[in-house]
Order: sequence, then C-alpha cells, then structure tokens
Amino acid sequence: MKKQVKNNVSWVGKVDWELQSFHGEELSTHKGSSYNSYLIQEEKTVLIDTVWVPFAEEFVENLEKEIDLNEIDYIIANHGEVDHSGALSALMKRIPDKPIYCTANAVKSLKGQYHQDWNFKVVKTGDKIDIGNGKELIFVEMAMLHWPDSMATYLTKDNILFSNDAFGQHYATEKLFNDLVDQCELFEESIKYFANILTPFNFMLRKKLDEIIALNLPIDMIATGHGIIWRDNPMQIVEKYSAWANDYQENQITIIYDTMWNGTKSLAEMIAQGISKTDSEVVVKLFNIAKSDENDIITEVFKSKTVIMGSPTVGNNILHTVTGFIQLMKSMKFKNKKSAAFGCYGWSGESVKILNDLMGDAGFEVIGEGFRNQWNPDENALNEAVSFGETIAKM
Repeated sequence: MKKQVKNNVSWVGKVDWELQSFHGEELSTHKGSSYNSYLIQEEKTVLIDTVWVPFAEEFVENLEKEIDLNEIDYIIANHGEVDHSGALSALMKRIPDKPIYCTANAVKSLKGQYHQDWNFKVVKTGDKIDIGNGKELIFVEMAMLHWPDSMATYLTKDNILFSNDAFGQHYATEKLFNDLVDQCELFEESIKYFANILTPFNFMLRKKLDEIIALNLPIDMIATGHGIIWRDNPMQIVEKYSAWANDYQENQITIIYDTMWNGTKSLAEMIAQGISKTDSEVVVKLFNIAKSDENDIITEVFKSKTVIMGSPTVGNNILHTVTGFIQLMKSMKFKNKKSAAFGCYGWSGESVKILNDLMGDAGFEVIGEGFRNQWNPDENALNEAVSFGETIAKM
C-alpha cells in the first residue's frame, strides 16, 4: 500500500512483522523490520530502492497497482544488499532497459549477486539528475555505512535525504514517522542497530558524518532503508550517530558469564553487589550468555565502560559460549573499554588467564589479574567476590 511521505514522494515498501533474525541468524530482530522503498513522481518518475527477495513478486505487483511500470524513468540503488535490491530481478524482467543509478561498487555487488548486466549508471558524490519541477536528486557516497557500495540520495526542494541503512532500525510499524511511534522502542532499536552493525566502522563513520554536515544541505526528512522516517527534528539521529561513533560509553559496567554448576553465577552476582555497594551511580547489568540474546548484550557492551567476563575452567579452557561471544566483541572493534575476569575451577584453573588474554586481544584494557575461586564458593569466597567488585568499581 502506497503511503504519502511528502508532496509527490510516497513509501512503497514492505513491513515484515514476522522477521526474527537478520543477516542469516547473526542479528536478532525482536520487533520485526521494514524494507523501505520510495516512489518520486515529478516530471520524471523515480524508484529508490526495492525490498527483500521473499517479497519481490508482491512488491512488483503492488507497485504496478500504483503506476504503469513503464512510466518509471530512473531506478536508484542506494545499496546492493539483498534486503534493498532483492526485487530488482523481478522488476527488471518487466522494464529491462531502465537505468539503475548506483556507485561503482554497487555495480560489482549487483552483478555479483544477480548475474545481470543491467543499464547501470555509475554516480559519485555530488553527481545529480534533474527530475523536473525544479527538483534534483543529488548523490552522496556513504562507503561503509555499512557496505563499500552504500550511498544516500538527496531530493532538493523537498529536502529529503534517502539514507538507506544509515540512521535506520529494525522496527516493524504501520506508523511511518518517528513522532508517531513509542520513543523508548525507537531509540532502543536505533542504538541496537548501530551497536551491532555500524560500530566496526566508527572511524570511517566519523569522517562521513563530518562530510555530510559540511555539505550544508537543509534536511527536513531522513527517509531510511529500515524502520521509520525521521521528520520531527531529523537531525537528532545524526547527532546520536555522532556521539555513538566516538567510542561511546555510559556510566555502566556489564557482567557477562556462563556457568556449569552455578559457582561462577554466584560469583557474578556477588561482584555485581560489590560494584553497586561502592558506586551507587553506576549502572550494573548481569547476563548469562547461554540464556541471553547476544545482540542485546552487544548493545549493553557498547554502552559500557567496563565489561567483566566470567567462565569456569573446563578441559583447561573456558566454556565455548564465552569464547564465541568474545570473538563477536572482537569483530565489533570496541575502543576505550576496560575488562576484568573471574571464574571457578576444580583442578587446573586456567579460565581467568584465558579470559584476560582473549579480552586483551579483542581490544579491551585488562585491569588486574582477575578473581579465581576453587570449587563451589563458600561464604568467604562470596565475600571476596564482593571485594573484587568493589575494586573494579574503584578502578
């Protein structure tokens, strides 16, 4: 169903209420998502992005109910990933000669995925096309937000920035605009989206945000590739990105562990008590990695100044759930965060050293040697765990 965005601009995308994971099974999407496609009908008719492959035929059928497909003059592919380009094959079967405007890297991406030599028109930052009625589309390369092929498209006079993956969130809603949805949900999904997808590219993102701001384009709306359209103070999400991209942290300490017979769990809870006892202002959050959503925990790590990892020693090593999560954190390339380690053991007790080594390799500043306890913690051990938490809070 077509929904008006502004003047002659409409949303023609798909809301996916059932989506539970994204990028395969890598990213949890508890609140679904949307695949946002936009139709501009000036003297020239322009389609910006499409939808994910499973909805390709539905998308083309719905689009055909709104316009004669042959009336489309230009197709803009802001990004080649299949959640945005997935309906291109179905669409181009109907209108095979229509030009597709995209970056040089997007040509490689689209050819590599769909094995078609469509009528590609390569653009770079500052290039523009006239769509009539005094309006132009201006292209802005957005490399690594979050693929090398990404770009944004700006519509003059209406002052809309079609930003694709930048500034979006996986959030299914029938409400099109940011001021119409629950603000807590919106920003919860926005920071989760940033933390899990864009964090590894912070350095490049900072440069790109500065570049966007330097263009000095009046922006009345930011029309994203997923989730809502920012129309109420749209620059608020740009300001959030600027903060999040600068090695972000809040006054939070997060404890992450797995346990076999609850000894390490007991230590984790006592460490949390020790931190709170020493610093009543700090937010302390505790997660059993085996029973928690990894992407939700990554969001908490993103907000944290210190991350405390716990695992018992098993076979001279740590539990594989903890190993895997540390590898996930390493891939996020977090900066300016501290870590500490703890765990129980029965015989050899290597887990704490292994945790420290892995966290150091993942880019965290390791503070202290950590806390080890042999066998199930007794009252003295639990009190020592509280003291360990107090020490972490002071550090």
